[in-house]
Amino acid sequence: MNPMRFFALLIAACATLVATPLAADPADIQAASRSVVRVVLVAEEDGETFYVGHGSGFAVAPDKIITNAHLVAPMREDTSIRIGIIPSEGMTTYGGKLVAISPRNDLAMIQVEKGRLPSLALLVTPLDDGASVMAIGYPAAVDRAQGLDARETVAPMAPVKTPGVISGGRTTRDFDTILHTAALAKGNSGGPLVDLCGRVAGVNSFGSLSDGNDAEYGFAVSNRELFSFLRSAKVDFQIADSPCRSVAELSAEERARSAQAAEDAREKALSEKAERRDIEERALRDAEHAVISARENHIAFAALCLVLAGMAAGATWVLHDRGDPDRRKIAAGVTGTLTLAAVLIFVLRPGFNQAEDIALAMVKKELGDKDKLAGSSDGTYVCRIVPDRSKITSSRTEPVEIGWAAGGCINDRTQYGQDIDGWTRVFVRNEDQLVAINQFNPETREFRTENFQLGLEAMNNARKIRARYTDKSCTTEPDRMAELEDMQKALRQALPAQPNEVLTYSCTLKPTAKPKS
Repeated sequence: MNPMRFFALLIAACATLVATPLAADPADIQAASRSVVRVVLVAEEDGETFYVGHGSGFAVAPDKIITNAHLVAPMREDTSIRIGIIPSEGMTTYGGKLVAISPRNDLAMIQVEKGRLPSLALLVTPLDDGASVMAIGYPAAVDRAQGLDARETVAPMAPVKTPGVISGGRTTRDFDTILHTAALAKGNSGGPLVDLCGRVAGVNSFGSLSDGNDAEYGFAVSNRELFSFLRSAKVDFQIADSPCRSVAELSAEERARSAQAAEDAREKALSEKAERRDIEERALRDAEHAVISARENHIAFAALCLVLAGMAAGATWVLHDRGDPDRRKIAAGVTGTLTLAAVLIFVLRPGFNQAEDIALAMVKKELGDKDKLAGSSDGTYVCRIVPDRSKITSSRTEPVEIGWAAGGCINDRTQYGQDIDGWTRVFVRNEDQLVAINQFNPETREFRTENFQLGLEAMNNARKIRARYTDKSCTTEPDRMAELEDMQKALRQALPAQPNEVLTYSCTLKPTAKPKS
């Protein structure tokens, strides 16, 4: 076996063994926590505001919070009760308005007033029994253990994450629930139950009671119930249907794939080299035969002209003896012309050195477009997600169109910077807490996005760095390209070591519309 091929296969096998047992990234749970809020109920009486209670909730849209119906049930009896939305970070709290409630399956939705939050994706496929999960929320027992008073509990703080596993799907008298072992306490109601990639599997609702001897279990409203509730409320939400995997696992697979691709490319290059050599040798033989044949034809034609010239010379002599000067001149002219033609045909016969030029033309004609780079064409590319090479937690995966022009100009407005793997641009979102590194390689026709779901402090820092670069148009000027490179280096240094999402797309060149005749 080829040593290089054996080495590539060895890397692939090792990567597979390493990648299989890897757990999902802890950063995904941290990213999911950005969407979890404390839902606080307060009431007014005689001009005084007092604390009624609290629970948890999470964003399914930037301005929509899901929680439990039993948490906001007191609002039906006391119209003075108001809702406060306390995010997990920052210094700002928001008011909330109850816009939908379904006591049957213990679900409610709150509209956030004058605020936006990162939203969570909802799992389409139920998790298998034994799958690892996390309950995220604000248990009151933790507040009491920390000695927090009511004022301190309404300040933004990180939620509590408790691990567990799925114990099965259980249907109560009225709705579907998920049984799990993640610890729940008063205050967890309405918080999300997520998988290890931070996608919502259900809405925590209530826990079993224990007398100290039995294990405690939690119950979460299933996503099937949640989907129906959101559709009836006409809310646009994000779904997730891909397996939970880690970036480390994906990276190991990509390294194995790259090693195999490099070996395949090497073998292909050797094969193409051998094929080209065979074509060149065959073309040279054919060209030499063609030249020899052409030389023989020239010599034969020259000889024929000489024979005809000799005959014309004989006719000239005969006409001279007969005393016919007019016809003798004509015969003499024919003799000279044929002699000159014979000389010219012989002199202009193809030389053996012309065989190489003829062979080169034949090789170019046979190879056609094989020598052209398949992916270097300008134009519009349609890029489609490759699920097996992606880690998807919350992003939509519709096809992406990229208008590519040489020099790194994308869609006629955004300049990318060139690096070893293609052309790259770092984007800092204004409306979301997300930084994306987009990379397009016109040679391999691949588009790749790495999404970093940042906390508020890290996001603010990224926006400050981005603000230093004001030019938003395409350019090839060295000074502006250097400025872009400096900005992107600074942003990369400010980002975590690994992204939360990796989206890999395969691109095809969109056909150019033919002009109407």
